[in-house]
Amino acid sequence: MKVDTRSHWRRFCCSLGSCARVSFLPIKELVMYCGRTGLGLACALLLSGATVGMAVASAEEMKFPLRAQYETVGVKPISTADLLAHFNNYTIIDARSEYEYQTLHIEGAESVPLSSPGFDQSVKALADKTKKPLVFYCNGTTCEKSYKAAVRAIQSGVKQVLVYDAGIFHWAEANPGKTDLLGKKMQSAGQLISKADFAAHLLSPRDFYERVMGDPNAIVLDIRDAGQRAGVSLFQMRDVHVPLDNARLADWVSRAKQENRAMFFIDATGHQVQWLQYYLKEQGLHNYWFMKGGAKAFFDTL
Repeated sequence: MKVDTRSHWRRFCCSLGSCARVSFLPIKELVMYCGRTGLGLACALLLSGATVGMAVASAEEMKFPLRAQYETVGVKPISTADLLAHFNNYTIIDARSEYEYQTLHIEGAESVPLSSPGFDQSVKALADKTKKPLVFYCNGTTCEKSYKAAVRAIQSGVKQVLVYDAGIFHWAEANPGKTDLLGKKMQSAGQLISKADFAAHLLSPRDFYERVMGDPNAIVLDIRDAGQRAGVSLFQMRDVHVPLDNARLADWVSRAKQENRAMFFIDATGHQVQWLQYYLKEQGLHNYWFMKGGAKAFFDTL
């Protein structure tokens, strides 16, 4: 919703027979003009209405900062209420990574990562198979993957495409009964990890390094993929490369619990560990730490 305040002023003043005088005046001068001509109250009422409209538009843009940009290329959003009310009428697609999907996803959603090689063919095949509109989602209002996925689907020839841009966390909070967490239906929104709980396990790169080097029994796992790691050890060969896969991590977590050893995890930018924490919490692990900002932050301090 966009409000052209100047247009509002000019239409109003023209209706009072003052169009010629005010048609090119800046807003500030228009206000002064109305005051001089005794139209202050009427103009104030008009301005207040325009201001409210602008506030509403601004609030909407702040809530969904990417929405307007993608609406211009035909990407239409769907609300939480509408998606829930017509849940079975849509094919819901998770555009995030497979690991994020396995950790938390909308019930019945299909996993088609935006980064997957056959993305275009996969979404077109799903649309042809289900004969339903496609609804894409990712993590939240500032996550662009769902929008980009919707654009790709439209470009691939899919006619009915929507984006649930509120994201998985908002959905899980509002509809835990229609959300899967680690392969099981959520029982309550309280199962979501809070920002405070995540922050409680974060260490700055310096503190992380000092704790690792000061604890000879620490288990240090680098969960970056091979390309991100590039064969470089951050902790003098003490860090073990284990891909971000719960099955691959299970033995290490079990060992840490049995031997009462602290675990330290390094990812690329500090985002992947947010999903890993759900698995660690489910396994009953307490003594674990993440590097704030991941390996990127570590290298930035050098």
